[in-house]
Amino acid sequence: MPVFGKGAFLAAFLAVAMYAGIGHDSQYVFSAEKMQQIARESIAESKGNVDEMLPLVVKKLATEYPDFIIPEPQWLFNNAGGAMGSMLVLHCSLSEYVIIFGTAVGTEGHTGRFLAHDYFTILHGEQWAASAGQLERSVYKPGDQHYLPLGTSKQYKMPEDCWALEYARGNIISMSPFGVLDTLTSTMDVVTLGQTIWVSAKW
Repeated sequence: MPVFGKGAFLAAFLAVAMYAGIGHDSQYVFSAEKMQQIARESIAESKGNVDEMLPLVVKKLATEYPDFIIPEPQWLFNNAGGAMGSMLVLHCSLSEYVIIFGTAVGTEGHTGRFLAHDYFTILHGEQWAASAGQLERSVYKPGDQHYLPLGTSKQYKMPEDCWALEYARGNIISMSPFGVLDTLTSTMDVVTLGQTIWVSAKW
């Protein structure tokens, strides 16, 4: 086999192995149930005050998962699927991520379709969502968990200010293009792109 052919074969083999070998139960640290529990506790204890609630969520996660939550996380912009918001990356690995995502002004877009399961627990405000052909929207309020199964997608909207605790588990690498293509084709915000890649790769 020519050298080029061997290289292409090896690259293809590694790509398939990476996609097939990431995202199994033995690789998971977090759980969707614990995410919702922490979210609901924080909502109740903060009495719905979002300024108190978000730091409380981070504190509870750090207490529950002391070895896996990023210390002193920093807010970043996020553009993906036509929507724009801010995110606080709390954990990122090949098989899981945990972030707080939201907006103070509202946004709308495509959820993406991934080789991963996504659990979006509302902390403040509302999220609206609908599948293709769904004639009436689904509404998710504080404490509700919006589950997007592997391989599915929806249109979603945060009509006003809204914040959520998002947990994804599965093949996180498969989600990467969705998280950067809006920057490369639209916003050209290379500063945010660099910050996102740095935080994600570092942890």
